[in-house]
Amino acid sequence: MTKPLLEVEDLRVRFHLRTGTVEAVRGVSFQLGRERLGIVGESGSGKSQTGRAILGLTPPPGEVTAKHLAFDGIDLQTASKRTLRQLRGGRISMVMQDPKYSLNPVMTIGEQIIEAYQAHKKASRAEARDKALAMLEAVKMRDPQRVFSLYPHEVSGGMGQRAMIAMMLVTDPDMLIADEPTSALDVTVSMEVLRILDELVSERGMSLIFISHDLKLVSSFCDRVLVMYAGRVVEELEARNLREAKHPYTQGLMRCLPTLKDDVRPLPTLNRDPSWAL
Repeated sequence: MTKPLLEVEDLRVRFHLRTGTVEAVRGVSFQLGRERLGIVGESGSGKSQTGRAILGLTPPPGEVTAKHLAFDGIDLQTASKRTLRQLRGGRISMVMQDPKYSLNPVMTIGEQIIEAYQAHKKASRAEARDKALAMLEAVKMRDPQRVFSLYPHEVSGGMGQRAMIAMMLVTDPDMLIADEPTSALDVTVSMEVLRILDELVSERGMSLIFISHDLKLVSSFCDRVLVMYAGRVVEELEARNLREAKHPYTQGLMRCLPTLKDDVRPLPTLNRDPSWAL
């Protein structure tokens, strides 16, 4: 068996507040190879905090601890700031869920992609421009030259998200963390963005962590799924076996998915057991 690219053991994220300590992530452990790992759960379950902690992006007053947290043999807890800066955006990239808050409003999309590329690669501006245009074409922009010169407010939500994906993948990373990349998009645009991600991940052989609350989407897009509740992983299973989940929380989430075939009244709700959080 090949060594996993990412190793996470007993990851914990705590926020020390005036009202007390909140443990947002509690003892999360998993390994990731060249595969697509889905992390699902309700809002507040710790999905996004897990992704941010891996990248070292937990804001103060947050505290991240782990028994073991390593990427390709590099200990992410003891690595220098310089090493972490080289990894972030270079070998590990993260796509946020809403491009409006991720893109710089006073820089053109092309300039932002060039900046991301030159931050990690020794390249002339001409080379960086060619790479940026190639990435805009790779994410299916109809007119890469025109989009290159536009500002973020001049593009639609779908175009902005594709520009973010281009920016995050321009350095050819080994791992991509996608934090609900389609939640701010309509269904048609969401499917287009997912298709682009699918093609790019397959062609480049990247590892993918796909964070979402959409169980149906994850079951069809990912290889393996972690189900989180109250900061903990309550179940891990193959994505294709999601409907055969054993944990009552996962079963409850599946029952709450709406269907077009049946008119269910009243709509199902999730009954939570306090023991799930222990």
